[in-house]
Amino acid sequence: MRAVGLRTHIWANNTRSALLLAGFPVMLVGLIFGIQLILMGVGFLPNSGATLEQDIALAASMLTGTIPLALIVAGIWFAIAWFGNQAMIDAMTGARKVERTAEPELYNLLENLAISRGLKTPTLRIIERSELNAYASGLREGQYSVTVTRGLIEVLDRDEMEAVLAHELTHVINKDVRTMVIASIFAGIITVLAELLFRGLFYVRGSSRDNKNAGPLLLIGFGIALVGFALAFVIRLTLSRTREFVADAGAVELTKNPDAMISALRKVEGRSFVKAPDEVQGMFLDNRKEGFLDGLFATHPSIDKRVEALIRYGGGRDPGPLTEAARPAPGLTAVPVSS
Repeated sequence: MRAVGLRTHIWANNTRSALLLAGFPVMLVGLIFGIQLILMGVGFLPNSGATLEQDIALAASMLTGTIPLALIVAGIWFAIAWFGNQAMIDAMTGARKVERTAEPELYNLLENLAISRGLKTPTLRIIERSELNAYASGLREGQYSVTVTRGLIEVLDRDEMEAVLAHELTHVINKDVRTMVIASIFAGIITVLAELLFRGLFYVRGSSRDNKNAGPLLLIGFGIALVGFALAFVIRLTLSRTREFVADAGAVELTKNPDAMISALRKVEGRSFVKAPDEVQGMFLDNRKEGFLDGLFATHPSIDKRVEALIRYGGGRDPGPLTEAARPAPGLTAVPVSS
């Protein structure tokens, strides 16, 4: 049953990726239509001078000229994102590539895990920050990377670090990482276009008084902008929280050490925040925020629930949440990953 479940999870991720690719042009056309309505409402585009229905029909007819250009621009954006997604993510998080000579033990841990599954070793990257977090990225074989923060290296011991690397490698094996990167790329551009619609509402020119339908056109454009933001939000939520439970289980399967995964999560708990766009934060090992709404719409399950699952299904032991006094400070790890 485990193999069937894993195959189903991978199939679901592949399906999500295909739906995102197929649905993006449709969402893009809808947002372009909203932008045109806004521009008509503020007087930057001509209107029919008649009824609201005729103005909407005129905006729809304009799509025949704007859609090809928009799709070309989107295609260029996607090509840049496809080949340059890692550079974009590095720029947003401050990650840098490191070679084996710089972090030999860390690199060896990742390499051994990859070899155990017959995979090419992902590129190793480090974020020089004291926060404790990690993520996997990449779209295809030969492009995958695993990134960890300096704080994680200094606080976790060898077994805990191996568990975290195994967790991130499981995202690669399960194709989670590809879905997350595609969703980040598309959600980002949709959010930008929706923000353009919102900002258009604050630049109403005097010429808009010449169009008696300016108010309704702006309201419709505003509604489309809301839908755009909602779609970008839904795209992020397509990255089911289940993926983190599966990746935790994958880490246990790779390392045969549930206690190390539990201990790593407890050390990360409350110390994981790394400043980055929401789309990228959804890729992190932990992205838990406080508050009712944050919990309701969180991209990650809570550490308590993840630990509970590891105890129930992996047989691990929970040391319990760490107090501030018990938390190891960076640089004071008893059994460091690297010197």
